Amino acid sequence: MCGIAGIVALENISDKLVKSIQNLEYRGYDSCGIAILNGNSKIQVRKNTGFVAAVAEREGFGEVTGNIGIAHTRWATHGKVTKENAHPHPSCDGAFCVVHNGIISNYTKLRLKLKKLGHVFKSETDTEVITHLVEHHYKKSVEKAFVSALKEIEGTYAITLISPYEPDKIFCARKESPLIIGLGSGANYIGSDFNAFIEYTKSAVIMEDHEYAIVTHDSFSLKLLSNGESVSRPVQEIMWDSEMAQKGGFPHYMLKEIYEQPQVVLNAMDIDRAAIHKLAEVIATKERVYLTGVGTTFYVVQFGQYLFSKYSGITPNIASSDEFRFIAHVNDKSFVLAASQSGETYDTLTALRHAKEKGAVTGAIVNVMGSSMARMVDHLVLQGSGPEICVISTKAALAQMIIFARLAIEVGLIRKHLKPAGAKKLEKELRLLPAIIEKVINERSGFIHSVAKEHCNIRHWLFLGRGKYYPVARESALKMKEVSYVHAEGMPSGFLKHGTIALIDDNLNSVVFMPPESEKELYKLTLSSAEEIRARDGYVLGISFESNRSQKDLPFSDIIPLPKTGEFTAPFVEMVVAQLLSYYTATSLKRNVDKPRALAKSVTVE
Repeated sequence: MCGIAGIVALENISDKLVKSIQNLEYRGYDSCGIAILNGNSKIQVRKNTGFVAAVAEREGFGEVTGNIGIAHTRWATHGKVTKENAHPHPSCDGAFCVVHNGIISNYTKLRLKLKKLGHVFKSETDTEVITHLVEHHYKKSVEKAFVSALKEIEGTYAITLISPYEPDKIFCARKESPLIIGLGSGANYIGSDFNAFIEYTKSAVIMEDHEYAIVTHDSFSLKLLSNGESVSRPVQEIMWDSEMAQKGGFPHYMLKEIYEQPQVVLNAMDIDRAAIHKLAEVIATKERVYLTGVGTTFYVVQFGQYLFSKYSGITPNIASSDEFRFIAHVNDKSFVLAASQSGETYDTLTALRHAKEKGAVTGAIVNVMGSSMARMVDHLVLQGSGPEICVISTKAALAQMIIFARLAIEVGLIRKHLKPAGAKKLEKELRLLPAIIEKVINERSGFIHSVAKEHCNIRHWLFLGRGKYYPVARESALKMKEVSYVHAEGMPSGFLKHGTIALIDDNLNSVVFMPPESEKELYKLTLSSAEEIRARDGYVLGISFESNRSQKDLPFSDIIPLPKTGEFTAPFVEMVVAQLLSYYTATSLKRNVDKPRALAKSVTVE
């Protein structure tokens, strides 16, 4: 995730532009930069790595003057954290300059094409292809060149562009990445969210996917990318304060980050296959493989263990990072793969150090480039989830699960446990997942909220799953504990009859994660556990797929029906439902959702 800002006015905008990207810094802070068009019709670009305040002082942002400009704060996804990779990116002739949030999935192909045409690239980013494409298409109209470039791009984007050829306009476009136009007096604004300009105006127009806009100091026009047809949209008045606007209009970061998960899945799927393959080769060839994480990431690696077992034909060892050195016997024939959102988790760093001391090869899946873990391991996959501000991890955990799914497929291919046709089928399922998650969030949130509100005063919860739904149940129970301060346990549904069933009463609710009915054995066993609870008058909330039996035939007190999903991806969808259940339980109890008591985002102490 990155932050985009733009201002076009009648007066100097440099100070306001810097303030705008400071307000967006939670979206990324690897690097930042500004591009301002001065009175001599020349674009001045200043940028570097680091936080906005430090870079602004070091690079002299305040010395650059002009009445139109764009700015960016970056969370690195393509290319290292360097000055060259920082945005904005100018064209070869300096006549166009772009900032971008998103991922251009066909940038490699476009980059090769443009290089053959003589364009010189100065960065490793996917973004730079945009500005060169505009330059390539330009004849007499910036708008026509911009639209032609957009039609060649595949992937996701929010883009703003300025050019001295039309020095009173900012051109912008959106596809699956937010972009908002702020309407002021004598000035108009562009931002990734309201926080970019809420200090200057509370009037805004939200761009939709497949639209582009042309913005001047006193007007704006919205058009469809497909045919250039004008779009009319009412102006919205922002009713929130500046702190809330940082959440993109959501009441909490947690909810915002849940809603971002379709995009996060896309990002994880767009990680270069070469990086996945390299890691998979190590997993496939080492004598002993350990997966490690702590808290949420331990349940993530446990989920990975189930996927490896089924789809790659190996069963890695797993260990919670805090216990790793007490149970793991590693040597120079071992590979230890860790998962951590921050890359700074003390227990996991300690586990990796222990492994390295014993001669093991190490790897990590992390969200923060340049973190301690990213620097210390032999093999690294950056998950590209963007900053996760809420202390409770949602989207980062889901992204790591997607990466484990991709690794399991790749290892399965290397070991010939999976045939190419089978692997393609699984990958297709993963590609369909974002749309399913988005549908569930949009269409089921209301009912989940009502269930959570009705049962928020229940003090004990069981989350039950079998097979690969077991770690999903454990992670879901942890979410409920963390955010709502309600006691919850996640366990295999088969545990019930071995003692836990004695707890069933009016003060305990159970959540059952039902697999698709096509997973016959899992389905039958899980259903049997639900029936055992209902036989003792216990409350059972079923999370089940519409392709399963009709609701009246299932032994549930309430059921959350989900759209048809493949066996491979069904657990991902059900975990999102459990995240929403925990969130709405916490809000019903008026908990501090984003900063739960006694918890921290990055646990850097033992």
